[in-house]
Formats: sequence, C-alpha cells, structure tokens
Amino acid sequence: MPHWNWGQPENGVIQMAFIVPDIKAALPAYAKQLNVGPWFVIEHFAFDWVRYRGQPTDVDLTLALGFSGGMMFELIQQNNDVPSVYTEVRDQRGWGFHHFAVACTPQSYDDVLKGYLADGYDLALEAEVAVGGRAAYVDSRRDLPGMIELIEVTPKVEALFTPMRLANVGWDGSDPVRIVG
Repeated sequence: MPHWNWGQPENGVIQMAFIVPDIKAALPAYAKQLNVGPWFVIEHFAFDWVRYRGQPTDVDLTLALGFSGGMMFELIQQNNDVPSVYTEVRDQRGWGFHHFAVACTPQSYDDVLKGYLADGYDLALEAEVAVGGRAAYVDSRRDLPGMIELIEVTPKVEALFTPMRLANVGWDGSDPVRIVG
C-alpha cells in the first residue's frame, strides 16, 4: 500500500479534526497536554469555491494543523456564522471532535467519493482549495462519531503537509505556533 511522504497510507485516516470556539486559546493545551505540534495556523483559509449541502457558501475559517507522530490534527475555528458543516455539528452537539480525514490521489478521488455516497452518506460539503486540490465531507455520523473528509492530495498539498510532519520529528516544544502565508 503506498504511503504519503508524511507516513500515512493512501486512502487511510490521515487526520482527526476538532472544532473550537477560540483557536488561539486551544493551541497551547493541545501542544502541552497531547504533544501535538508545532502548529501551523492558516488564517482565512482560501477556497476557490465551496458548497455546503449543495449551496454556495462564504464560510470563513482559521485552521491549525499539527502532528503527533504520523497523525495530523486539525483545529478549526469558523470566523463567521454562516451555515456550514462546522456550525451544523456545533449546534447539534457542541464543540469538539468533528471529522476524520482520508487522503487519496487525484486519480482515485472521484471513485472514493462515489463509494462513500453509495454507502448512503450524504455529501455535506464540497470544495476546491486555493492550494490546489478538492475536498469533500460526507456525513457519516450514523455510523461514526464524526464526518469523513476526503482530501485530494496533489503534489502541492503533499508539499504543504510533509514539512509540517517533519517539523514534529524531534520537536522540543519551542516555537509552538507558526503562521502560514
């Protein structure tokens, strides 16, 4: 089974994501208590386009990505209050775990997504991100504790994630928050 440069298997879980009300307040606890880091913060994450439950949306997010070993963790703060997969989960059960992310190649993305839809999961969000790649959330909460995000790992996406993983190797806790772009 092929592996991405940061160590996780293709079509395997690469990330666990959590929604938080205040990302700056959450980062130190995740770093200290769980040894996740360093954190790479992307403010006002850029989408080329994004649709929530089939409708265009202008969701504004701040994301933080960090690793503990081979597992990527993501913290998500929504900066506006438009309907989204994040406000949907928050309003139904509060802050905390939101989704697992599964990474696939550009060649397998459509088939993997079709497989989740064939399993009866609704397409909750689909987007193209400015860094270059597609993403989709399927609502798998009838079977799992959160949604599944499908990430199309293009060379640009892999070039974004790999240095983040390498920064965790031997990380001594210094410089725990790093702003991207």
